[in-house]
Amino acid sequence: MMAPQGQEAREGLPPTPIRVLLGDDHRIVREGIKQLLCDPANGAPAITVAAEAATGPEVLSGTAACQAGGGLDVVLLDIALPGQDGLEVLPVLRRQWPDLPVLMLSTYPERQYAARCIKLGAAGYLNKSVDPDVMVEAVRQAARGEVYVSPQTATALAMAIGRRHAGDALSHREHQVFRLLIEGHSVSEIGAQLGLAVNTISTYRTRILEKTGARNDVELALSAERHGQRL
Repeated sequence: MMAPQGQEAREGLPPTPIRVLLGDDHRIVREGIKQLLCDPANGAPAITVAAEAATGPEVLSGTAACQAGGGLDVVLLDIALPGQDGLEVLPVLRRQWPDLPVLMLSTYPERQYAARCIKLGAAGYLNKSVDPDVMVEAVRQAARGEVYVSPQTATALAMAIGRRHAGDALSHREHQVFRLLIEGHSVSEIGAQLGLAVNTISTYRTRILEKTGARNDVELALSAERHGQRL
C-alpha cells in the first residue's frame, strides 16, 4: 500500500508508486490505459499497474492475490465485464476490502451510472472519454482516500437526490435487463449475454414494466430518455 506522502517527505524518500489493478475486458483498452497511467511524464507519485483482469471473477481473484502480496492502492473497474459486471463486483470489493478505493470506468455517460456507483461505495466514476490528465488525477485522489467527483457526476448526484423515479426501485439484475432492453436487445439476446434462461429474462422484463409503469419496451425507452437515462 502507498505510504503516507508526508512521512516520505520527512524521511527524504521518493513517493511510493500507486499500485493499481486494472479491470477491463478489452486488452487494447487496458494497454492504452496502462500506458497513460504509467507515463513517467506524469511526475510523482508514479502509478504502476500491478495486475490486470478481463472478467469480474478475475478482478476479485486478482485483488485477493495482490492484497495478500504487495497490496493495492486503487482498483480501476470497468462496468461492462463478463462473468460478473462491475456493479456486481463493486459491492464484493467493498465488503472484503473496505479501505481499498474503487474507481469505476465506463463508456456510459455519468447520468446513467455515476450516482448508482457512488451509492454502492465507489471512489469515483470515470468516463472513458475523459482527458488523460483527469484520469491520472482521479487515481491519485482515490489513492489518497478522496472521492473523485467530476462536474457531470455532481450533476447526476444532485438529480438523484432531488428527483425520485419508479426505476429507482429496480434491483441490480433488473437494472441490467432494463439497460439492455432500452439498447434494443431482444429477450433471447439478453438471456445469452447474462447467462440466464429466456423465461427468467421475460420475468425480469415483466417486473421492470410493472415498477416503471411502462406498457412496452418503447414506453420504457421513452421513460428512460425523459429521466436522463439514469435508471
